[in-house]
Amino acid sequence: QVQLVESGGGLVQAGGSLRLSCAASGRTFRSYTMGWFRQAPGKEREFVAAISWSGGSTYYAGSVKGRFTISRDNAKNTVYLQMNSLKPEDTAVYYCAATSSLYTRDSRGYNYWGQGTQVTVSS
Repeated sequence: QVQLVESGGGLVQAGGSLRLSCAASGRTFRSYTMGWFRQAPGKEREFVAAISWSGGSTYYAGSVKGRFTISRDNAKNTVYLQMNSLKPEDTAVYYCAATSSLYTRDSRGYNYWGQGTQVTVSS
């Protein structure tokens, strides 16, 4: 069982930056692939980024590649999402998720979810 708690969301102007954090409980955190997803009002939840258990492999949606960076600190049971050059279309609730399987962009492949943190980018 893994419990996930996101933090770091907020209101930022276009072009600004935010860093999201996701703190995980449980001693098996290092065995999970971690992902970030987001859901804007009226839209489906979409994949943003994922990172392998070791941190050696990262994956990004095309819309955020080059602007967002996912990382993890297994000693702190935490995964991060550094978001730079934010755009109004990045506005959404951002969710952290964990899967015991290999990397996937499909939200159905993730076993555990956080409660989400709101990111709002003003133009």
